[in-house]
Amino acid sequence: MSTTLELRRLEMPLVRPFRTSKGEETVRQVLVASWTGPDGVTGWAESAADPEPTYFPEYIDGVRSTVEQVLLPLLASASGEPMTTGALRTAFAEVPGNPLARGLLETAVLDAELRRRGMPFVDFLCSTRRPIRVGVSVGIPGDIDTLLSWVAGYLEDGYRRVKLKIQPGWDLEPVHTVREAFGDDLPLQVDANQAYTAADIPLLSRLDGFGLVLIEQPFARHELLAHAKLAARHGTPVCLDESVLSLDDAMTTIRMGAADVINIKPSRVGGYINARQIHDVCLANGVPVFCGGTLETAVGRAANLALATLPGFTLPGDISATSRYYAADIGPSFELDADGCLTAPSGPGIGVEVDLDDVEEFTVESTTLTL
Repeated sequence: MSTTLELRRLEMPLVRPFRTSKGEETVRQVLVASWTGPDGVTGWAESAADPEPTYFPEYIDGVRSTVEQVLLPLLASASGEPMTTGALRTAFAEVPGNPLARGLLETAVLDAELRRRGMPFVDFLCSTRRPIRVGVSVGIPGDIDTLLSWVAGYLEDGYRRVKLKIQPGWDLEPVHTVREAFGDDLPLQVDANQAYTAADIPLLSRLDGFGLVLIEQPFARHELLAHAKLAARHGTPVCLDESVLSLDDAMTTIRMGAADVINIKPSRVGGYINARQIHDVCLANGVPVFCGGTLETAVGRAANLALATLPGFTLPGDISATSRYYAADIGPSFELDADGCLTAPSGPGIGVEVDLDDVEEFTVESTTLTL
């Protein structure tokens, strides 16, 4: 039996439009991969790639092209035995960049490998399954009253921390209003998605008065000096997200003092093995981390929950419940418990059984490749 890789582009309607400084989504386009080895065991993964290179240099069509034209041919000499992550990483060792493409394949292969062994993802990470405190990321609404109603609803749902998306012209007022409405005890942070420049440091400094947990990625991803300058003030802690695409990036930001906190998105850094390495470096250097989110389906949500069990993930992540984003998913729903936590599945691999009928329903494009 041959090995097959299936790539599918899904269109997943969101329960509420999600707007950031980069644009607005009402339907989430998601690239998922299924890897089926010669033994018939299938592993799943999803990519954080967007339809356009909005947040990351890679985008959906580019990831597909890289997988089909570059990465898969490198595995063509593989034997009839099931592929392992070790063999895959060796084959891709000379491929520069392209973390989203490499991470998509590696995660699908890893899921199949762990399912074959009957090993849960948490055990593979040498971690311990535990409830994970999660926060909610709040998009930019049309007005302040809508923002207040959204935040009130999320707090009623049980979320432990609120992250407000901000942009020039939508920053001081919404933060002040939310802080005033919900009190100083609410863990509150903001995320700019690269919307500001170093010239805005005086404005951003005014956020210090609101007792924020952190300010995330205020400047362009390559502007490490600007982030270091903001962090050197020792005001609101500075968190980097889009700036960290690799272990080297994480080490550089730490050396430069450009980040007090790092948001680890596994898909963005090339998969969960790399994410574990970044976690370890941050833990050794006293830099707290949290697991970021990209409006994942059940596939990515389950794997992210497993990653977030590692000891360095001390801040609530952006994993969120399924119902925050989707009325229907491609796997089991994840919902908050009474303490505002989610727990990683206990089954082998990522621990979720993907609903093939739902996958088919949301699929708008698919390609099957044989190795």
